[in-house]
Amino acid sequence: MKKILFLLAVITITGGYVMANELNQPFKQGEINPYSKFFTGTTHLNMLVTKDTVWNSSIGNVTFDKGARTNWHKHSGGQILLVTAGEGRYQEKGKEIQILRKGDVVKIPPNAKHWHGAAPDQNFAHISIEPNLPDNQTTWLEPVSDKEYK
Repeated sequence: MKKILFLLAVITITGGYVMANELNQPFKQGEINPYSKFFTGTTHLNMLVTKDTVWNSSIGNVTFDKGARTNWHKHSGGQILLVTAGEGRYQEKGKEIQILRKGDVVKIPPNAKHWHGAAPDQNFAHISIEPNLPDNQTTWLEPVSDKEYK
């Protein structure tokens, strides 16, 4: 009986620890991001809708490990971010950093130079929508420095 109680206690403690550190998001995190060379840190990408002639949009679930972020970049047709989990950051060039939390929506104007990613101490996930396809092109720029990030 003592062994069973001990085992239940270990499972409860371990399970609670794991649950507290997992990112609870509605979509699977996907594979390591194939665009990783344009990011700092580890990110995952799960494409939910790929651009085609029927839907004319690109929608992906992007998951960021703590401290991970995009390079500075811009989208010729703009971008929309729907925050689904964790805590993140968003910044347009020349503006203050915004803290992002579940339920936030960020509408990024066409050609606005910006970056987005996780908080330093929390994982983060958002849905990225690229409207105005097929002409919406992403231009990747320089990495966000640690000084800019913090």
